[in-house]
Amino acid sequence: MPGRNGTVHRSGAAGRSGTPGIRGILLAGGSGTRLHPLTAVTSKHLLPVYDRPLVHYPLAVLMAAGVREILVVSGPGHLAAYRSLLGDGSRLGVRLEYVVQTAPRGLADALLVAADFIGDQRVALALGDNVFHAPDLAALVRREIARLDGCTLFGSRVPDPHRYGVAALAPDGRLLDLEEKPAVPRSDLAVTGLYLYGNEAVRYAAGLTPSARGELEITDLNRRFLAEGRARLVRMGPGVTWMDAGTPDSLLDAGIFARQAHRRGVPFPTPEEAARFSGFLPPAVGASGKDGSWTGQPVRDDEVLAAGQALP
Repeated sequence: MPGRNGTVHRSGAAGRSGTPGIRGILLAGGSGTRLHPLTAVTSKHLLPVYDRPLVHYPLAVLMAAGVREILVVSGPGHLAAYRSLLGDGSRLGVRLEYVVQTAPRGLADALLVAADFIGDQRVALALGDNVFHAPDLAALVRREIARLDGCTLFGSRVPDPHRYGVAALAPDGRLLDLEEKPAVPRSDLAVTGLYLYGNEAVRYAAGLTPSARGELEITDLNRRFLAEGRARLVRMGPGVTWMDAGTPDSLLDAGIFARQAHRRGVPFPTPEEAARFSGFLPPAVGASGKDGSWTGQPVRDDEVLAAGQALP
């Protein structure tokens, strides 16, 4: 059956399979009010960040993690633009599908919109305005997909945690609670816009009660897993740069950072490079084997925190 807000528009691409048992959701909806008047005529996720549209950045993250079937969730009026930009995914060796979220009813609502697409699979949900630059990011996300049991979140320290969902930790590093944009944050560890879920997340999202602002909050969904002892927080280290490019300042900062990374010789990988990295496309002729920001030192196990228990 279709998702509750619309019909999934199916496309297709043949080729090698990616990471088994998981499908990707790329959330590119919302009204983008913080970026008006830029978003009066286009979706914020189509705005440029240095040399490419913003949506290319999280798309490359999903693809580098081996996610090969991806649903783009967009608001009314923008679906044709995303189709024009990304197509059916065949040139990237992936399958892209599209669905309209008719109203901005919260991040967790995207799982209900995508219910038909998700089927009985696990889910990797990426926000279309989030930008990551990290050593071995692809290896980290692949590892977490392999060990996924419930919910896996990725945390990054920020100077303004009141703008985000925030993780509250015990002195020994255990995950205690998750707060949505708290007036007085209990930590500076923000939950980033990359989430991994077991299939039960769709059922849990359907049981959520809308918040005071009338939305199904992703933090409430994550708390459901936390209450069951099945929420994990992966703390990204100091070598990671994460940006929520949803404001004029952060959009500009993301573009400047991308230009600096390019000049330093560690550019953000493109979707095409992500496809080659994952084996969806053959290697480029004369490729060096380097993959931009995916090269670097391995992620340590002590950067992973588990809900309800300390690491051994």
